[in-house]
Amino acid sequence: MTAAGTISEVGYVSLGTRDLKASIDHAEKFLGLRVTETTADKAYLAAQDTHHELVYVQAEQNGADHFGLLASNSDELAAIREKVDRAGYRVLAEQPIEEYAEAGFAFVGPEGYTWHIHQAADRYDVRAGGVGVDRFGHINLKVNDSLAQRDFLVNIFGMKVSDQIGDDVAFFLRCNPDNHGIAVMKRPDVALHHHAWQVQSIADLGRLGDRLIANGSRLVWGPVRHGAGHNIAAYYLEPAGGIVEVYAEMEQIFNPDRGVKQWDPEDLRWINQWDGQIPEMLHYGLAPVAR
Repeated sequence: MTAAGTISEVGYVSLGTRDLKASIDHAEKFLGLRVTETTADKAYLAAQDTHHELVYVQAEQNGADHFGLLASNSDELAAIREKVDRAGYRVLAEQPIEEYAEAGFAFVGPEGYTWHIHQAADRYDVRAGGVGVDRFGHINLKVNDSLAQRDFLVNIFGMKVSDQIGDDVAFFLRCNPDNHGIAVMKRPDVALHHHAWQVQSIADLGRLGDRLIANGSRLVWGPVRHGAGHNIAAYYLEPAGGIVEVYAEMEQIFNPDRGVKQWDPEDLRWINQWDGQIPEMLHYGLAPVAR
């Protein structure tokens, strides 16, 4: 069978931070992540049985360094690379840009976001039994041209649109049964709005709120039930200046041909099923690192 050039998973997020120690401490204390490796200027953290799902890089400015997407095999990786070349995107590296990737490359896509497409060793869903998240889930990007970003994710990575808000307000795209691995919102500022982590139960969101308030912080929104994605979520601000979402009960879509669920942008149940309010946190975000 000819490879379609599709990703199988959103594997990790890499963030630049002005305070590496504070970012590490925050991820350990509130997300329950474990540090798997540190270097002079980087820290690798994970929840699953894998090397990293979150990378912090010491930097002069906080920012979205790059996003790691997994290709399931070498044929899919090669097919994605061919599409990147045909589209004329600027390739930054011909080899993986992080350790523990078997093969890969990196390039700059629309609106300045950097993507690392790679193969990696199998990861296993292991419950460690501690307080914290189970796995990395998705990213939400703010973009100027949501239609172009949607087309990029569909055409280059083979993603499918699960939910659409209005004509171009927002798109939620999947690469596996999770309702979305990447969401894009049309906004005047280009930035990674949040990275998101899955927990087992809504009770874990309460424990997160308790941990935050006990340590002088707080939730900035939630718990809330989203319409697009169906997940129950809570949000807080991390030291690097981005938003972290912790969620449970994400919609699972097992029919690859399921149609797009359309939402009226005036019907705010797409973002908030319970009280129909838009959060006052959309101005947060981490701009993509310029390359």
